[in-house]
Parts: sequence; structure tokens; C-alpha cells
Amino acid sequence: MRKLSGIFLVGLCLGAVGAVVITARHDVPAAPAPLAVAEPLTTMSDSPVNTPTPTPGKSATPSKSAAPESAPKVETAELDRLMPSGTASAVVFDRQSGATTASVRAERGYTSASLVKLLIALAVLDGGGPTASVQKMLSRSDDELASRFWSAYGGPAIVTRWATKLGLTGTRPPADPGRWGDTRITARDVVRIYQYLLEHAPGAIMAALRDATERGSDGFRQYFGIPDAAGGRPWAVKQGWSCCRPTRVLHTSGVVGDGDRYIVVVLSEHPASVDYAAGSKRVTAIVTALLG
Repeated sequence: MRKLSGIFLVGLCLGAVGAVVITARHDVPAAPAPLAVAEPLTTMSDSPVNTPTPTPGKSATPSKSAAPESAPKVETAELDRLMPSGTASAVVFDRQSGATTASVRAERGYTSASLVKLLIALAVLDGGGPTASVQKMLSRSDDELASRFWSAYGGPAIVTRWATKLGLTGTRPPADPGRWGDTRITARDVVRIYQYLLEHAPGAIMAALRDATERGSDGFRQYFGIPDAAGGRPWAVKQGWSCCRPTRVLHTSGVVGDGDRYIVVVLSEHPASVDYAAGSKRVTAIVTALLG
């Protein structure tokens, strides 16, 4: 992340003051016109800045830096350079400033894969379900538990209810009621889910995301994207992966930084010919660019 720095020159007699602000640079090839930062996502509470006291875990380290950090803006052309085939969307929301620092194809729809487990978890805990099992479903991305909860707590109605409650404009239940992973989502909506999780949801959900295991319950390595790109910064994540109906899907979502400062969401679709290892590297490269 790039640091905002101010240089103040004080003359003995004149008292002049000057400041220099350094902003991010982007390389812009000739393809689609770059999309600068979209309209800011507002927080879901009355306060424009939301930095709750962090709970123990991978993103609980208090900030020690003397100057604030700012995530760089990433434009469409740069994102496309990192995705030579397929499509990706990305949104970064700075909870300290209350503004979106990067937004590319924020409204494009994707199948959710395991990201819908965030809504399933909300439904289960709201209905008085077992906290420990919900945390296991999230931290290990356990599909068996997700299927069990999906059936027991309303199936597609889970998506409809929570999309309405959270104001998710691009989130839809799956066409096949039994396939929870085919729920439709957008990057902008996933950011709103995290705003709710951080401000209003039971702490057990974020605790589970801080304790995400390196391997999911199916053996898949789920530290691509945010964990691999965090560079020692604290993080909490929910990941998603699936193939091939007809594309390979890899999603990384969560928070990065002291006090859960940045909500980061990258959704991606790759041709089925791009294997999981290659797709994971692409997503990690995108998050690296987003974090600077």
C-alpha cells in the first residue's frame, strides 16, 4: 500500500506551508477505457468510519504505523492484463475513509461457489443453529455442512431474504434450488455482506474467517488471492472455487490490514482449460496489485 505523506516547510519568518500527496500509477494498454473508482460504497451504519475493536485471530494486530496507508487504484486495463483469458471483477473498500479505492466490473454477475456460505451462516445463526458447525463450514469451506444447512434453513429463501435485508441488488438464488453454489453474486454485493458481518453479525462468523485453514475440506488449497498476497498483513477470508459449468470459478473475499481496514473482493471466471494452479496465481496477482 502507498503511504500518504506530507512535507511541511516552516520558514523562520515567512511561516510558509506546502504539502505533497503521492498517488498511485497504473499502466494503461490500449484496450477498454480504464474505469476509475466507481461511486463510493457507503458503510452500513451511521458513522462514516467503522473500525471496531478486532477480535483475536489473523487480523487482530493493532496498527503501529505513524502515517495512514491507502490502497492503490486499479483500473480495468491493468486487471485485464493480469487475466489474459476469462474475466475478473474487483472492489476494494477502505473502511477508515469510508470510500471505494478500486472498482472494476463491480456489478457483473458470477456464480458464487462457496461465497454463498456467508449468507447460509447468517441464516443458521439467526435461526439459533449450531455455532461450532457454522464455523467449521466457513473455515474449512465444508460443502457437506453447507448442503445440510441449505436444506434445513430454507434453501433459495436464504438468498432472497438476506439479499433483501442487506440491500444486495445483484444477488439471486440459483435456478436449480438444490445447487446453492450456483447462487448469483456481484463483487459490490459481497462488499456489502462484509460490511454487515463486521458491523452487525455475530462475531463467530468473522472469527471463523480469521481461522480459515490452508486446505478446504475437499483438500483444495484455499490460501490463493488474499492470504498469499497479504504480505504479512493480518487477514480474514472466505474463498470460492468450482468447475466447470462451463467456466472455472475462483473467488477471494475478505478483509486485510490492521483493524480490518480494507474489504477486498475479487471474483473471476477462467476457461476450463486454465487449471486451478494457474487460475489461483492470476487471482493472487490481482490482489497483489490491489494491495500495492
